[in-house]
Amino acid sequence: MTTASPLARHVLATLRAIPNYPKPGIIFQDITPVLADGKLLHTVVEAMAAPFRDQQVSHVIGIEARGFILGGAVATTLGAGFVPARKPGKLPWERVTESYDLEYGKDALECHRDGLPAPARVLIVDDVLATGGTARAAGQLARGLEAELVGWSFLLEIGGLGGRARLDGARCHVVACR
Repeated sequence: MTTASPLARHVLATLRAIPNYPKPGIIFQDITPVLADGKLLHTVVEAMAAPFRDQQVSHVIGIEARGFILGGAVATTLGAGFVPARKPGKLPWERVTESYDLEYGKDALECHRDGLPAPARVLIVDDVLATGGTARAAGQLARGLEAELVGWSFLLEIGGLGGRARLDGARCHVVACR
């Protein structure tokens, strides 16, 4: 077993776990205490970007909604553009859609058809990697737009849910694991 880094321990101690939200049996991982600590937020963003600094990332896809916050900051850190991956019906321009299964139903992500001009090299950013369905859908969106998927970067991974195994073909980086 590997020992968590000091940053990972700090993140885990700062996150707020909220039981039975948004439904019974789910433990929601609230990142707002991490966002509220400016020094920690800066350190987290640097850590999420660090493995991809030399990868010529041209665009960061941030997954709605907390992935927008972290993804925008990572994009700025890497000098890359930012592309939002949104829930259906939220984008005003021509869109591409990727549907995926959840434990309790189906959902989808969309991004603008012209959001990733060739030859885009994409990093996908979100707050939590759980079962991996949403992140995988974001990867399929990027690949469907003929972008090269450089990798995924997450603040937190919920171990034991198998999410990482669903993310094929690119590097997966997490700051902390619970």
